[in-house]
Amino acid sequence: MAQQAVNKKVYQEQSKCGCGHSHDHGAHGQTHVHTHGHGEVCSCGHVHDASEHEETCGNGHHHEQEGNGEGGHHHEHEEDDSGEHHHRHEHGHTHEHGEECGCGHDHDHGHTHEHGEGCSCGHDHEEHDHEGHRHEPIERRAENHAFDHVKKQVYILENLGCANCAAKMERKIQELPQVDYANIIYATKQLQVVTNTSEELLPVFQEICSSIEEEVTVTKRDRKPAAKSEKETGKKSRWKENQKDFIEIGAGAVFFIAGKLTEQTNSMLSFALFLIGYLILGRYVLLTAGKNLFKGHVFDENFLMSIATLGAFVIGDYPEALGVMIFYRVGELFEEIAVARSRSQIMEAVDMRPEVVNRVNGQATEVIPAEDAVIGDLLLVRPGDRIPLDGTIVEGESRIDTSPVTGEPVPVAASAGDAVTSGCVNTSGLLKIRVDKVLEDSMVTRILDSVENAAASKPKIDRFITRFSRIYTPFVVALAAATAILPSLVTGDWNYWVYTALTFLVISCPCALVLSVPLAFFSGIGAGSKRGILFKGGVAIEALQGVKAIVMDKTGTITQGNFVVQKVIPADGIGEEELLAWAAECEMTSTHPIGNSIVLAAKEKGISLSRPDSVEEISGQGIRAELADGTMLCGNRKFLEEQGIDLTQYEDAVYGTEVLLARNGRFAGHIVIADTIKADAAPAVNALRKLGILTAMLTGDAKKSAESVGKEIGIDEVHARLLPQNKVEELQKIRSQHGSVMFVGDGINDAPVLAGADVGAAMGSGADAAIEAADVVFMTSSMAAVPESLKIARMTGSIAKQNVVFALVVKALVMILGLAGMANMWMAVFADTGVAMICILNSIRILYKK
Repeated sequence: MAQQAVNKKVYQEQSKCGCGHSHDHGAHGQTHVHTHGHGEVCSCGHVHDASEHEETCGNGHHHEQEGNGEGGHHHEHEEDDSGEHHHRHEHGHTHEHGEECGCGHDHDHGHTHEHGEGCSCGHDHEEHDHEGHRHEPIERRAENHAFDHVKKQVYILENLGCANCAAKMERKIQELPQVDYANIIYATKQLQVVTNTSEELLPVFQEICSSIEEEVTVTKRDRKPAAKSEKETGKKSRWKENQKDFIEIGAGAVFFIAGKLTEQTNSMLSFALFLIGYLILGRYVLLTAGKNLFKGHVFDENFLMSIATLGAFVIGDYPEALGVMIFYRVGELFEEIAVARSRSQIMEAVDMRPEVVNRVNGQATEVIPAEDAVIGDLLLVRPGDRIPLDGTIVEGESRIDTSPVTGEPVPVAASAGDAVTSGCVNTSGLLKIRVDKVLEDSMVTRILDSVENAAASKPKIDRFITRFSRIYTPFVVALAAATAILPSLVTGDWNYWVYTALTFLVISCPCALVLSVPLAFFSGIGAGSKRGILFKGGVAIEALQGVKAIVMDKTGTITQGNFVVQKVIPADGIGEEELLAWAAECEMTSTHPIGNSIVLAAKEKGISLSRPDSVEEISGQGIRAELADGTMLCGNRKFLEEQGIDLTQYEDAVYGTEVLLARNGRFAGHIVIADTIKADAAPAVNALRKLGILTAMLTGDAKKSAESVGKEIGIDEVHARLLPQNKVEELQKIRSQHGSVMFVGDGINDAPVLAGADVGAAMGSGADAAIEAADVVFMTSSMAAVPESLKIARMTGSIAKQNVVFALVVKALVMILGLAGMANMWMAVFADTGVAMICILNSIRILYKK
């Protein structure tokens, strides 16, 4: 599958890394004993396991390694086989998720939750060679992205009208010694090449393309956004673009009717009318066929059509010759219009780059080209305008429609200080945004590049059809020659068998086959992008079709990754708001996310809070605070038990982090805080079950907490308390039991498992690392996108197969009918251009599927 964002960099680390900590290097997995103070960020770039050391966190909670978080601060730093660093902390509070306490590490409070974090050494790690101990890399999917991390040159092939010709051009260009890789994407008219020379190869490419299809013009791609006027008038100009074709077809039809009317009364006049009509319609076909013949293109579509229709003239079937040419030209015209329409619909949906932006210059506003805007510029975005570049709101507030980027239909509120993504629509207020990324780096360009590169990644079925077409045409032409000669020698009926052979020549062109498959996958890619799902190529879509099990990370995938007070459970005689107020006042001085969530919950209820008279942070246990209502103890169960508090009224929660309180030596109650489960998680899992998919969750959380989440949303299998390497092992077990596996994570911390899955999918609202790391990227963090991606992939594969089967069956049927004397060239033309047009229309229906 797609190349992961983790680059293969194997490097040596020295025993002295400069982080300021003492390291005890073990064998595999390197154990580093650190003495940290709270608030320190370790930047050594090593993996640390502080199992032998206790730390005191600055918030007064003591952290330790073992147990359920009751006492002792501990850093457990794991290094998996990809070199990624994973930190587990357990705090005095029985906290559930690995969040930051200020020390720069991820924490696990109470539940042994594993959360990976990036290394700060500046390197990406896959294989880590530390002090002579080489780590074996985790098994990765086969890489197939030819253009990842290499510089490619992109050209546009104007007037490219034949998918089979495009395949020939690609082969010829690939054969050039200066070209390492070449790929022509018919759906986007792009030629993408990787060269090994600084030589300008444009003239060479032009010569090759012109030799195969004369009208093709090769130009370097202009990365500037298309003018809106061009987009808006695209549909209107279709008549002008094809005006000549419409006129010639109309004239040919008139001469055909006139020839048929005079056929019985004046044969010479009828012949002249048929001949004139044929020359009007077929002169370009004949000229092109003649030129290509001298270039050695014997199986060119124009040559085959010329032979077929001229053969009809030779055997005296003049109406057939003109009628078939009319039908052929009509089919070619509608095929061209259908391809152009599908191409423009998809590209316009994903090409949201602005042509110009409104830059604020003092009190004035000036209109400048979008590519001229630089980081720091202030841009004015009016209501109804699309946000042009990634930036931050500095003035104004509005609601932002993110559906063009994420597929999320509900607009979100945004105000000063909020980051906004290009491509989204400002629905209401006037905004001023500061540019954070130039056009080339903004989301609108990244989405466009992703779709274009996805179209360049060809699935197996596409590559098979391309190879098959090279055998198919010579085979059918040979069959036509045999049909014309062998039966005629036996029966003496040359006219009949030559006519039958001519029908075979008409259907020998493989364009319908070569065109229909890539267009189906391109439509699938476009349909996904409209819903906030980026497929990294036809290969990813093809792999998704065979997925039997979906394995998911918990935090950030099934849950929101935040902390919210779920329950306030007071002891007898104490009110909920009273208990919440006491806990919030104790935590007012804390910067910890758990403490912050308690304070936030109190403020949301409108509870008035007073600062405590004094706060004493008991090392590794909790907080003792003097409030107006008495002496408060706030911490985990072990902390209160050590203070002699009677906990007979306390009942352990099934799911979440717990903070226990005591007032003046008596148990006052406890508060349950948990990472919120996404609202669409349960419906998404149910939708996957209906698709026949097994679901599993891999997490580093405690078993009870993980099983509670899994049960709530209906997950089939829950695997808890897993380190990164354990996750890979569990994924391999699931694959061996059920088949192809898709892993859904955040694309950053789950790199080892993403790499080990058949399909890697990333949540993350289009984060840079997520887009780079996975085969499928869900631009929104919605779980509903997971079953949606499977449905699109399955429909795409189904349509591609329908196109192939339909084209081959119709062609074979016409051949059989021809041999039986029941087919004519009209049927043959339908089997060529008619089938191609139907396959195109079948392909683009993916875009309209609800």
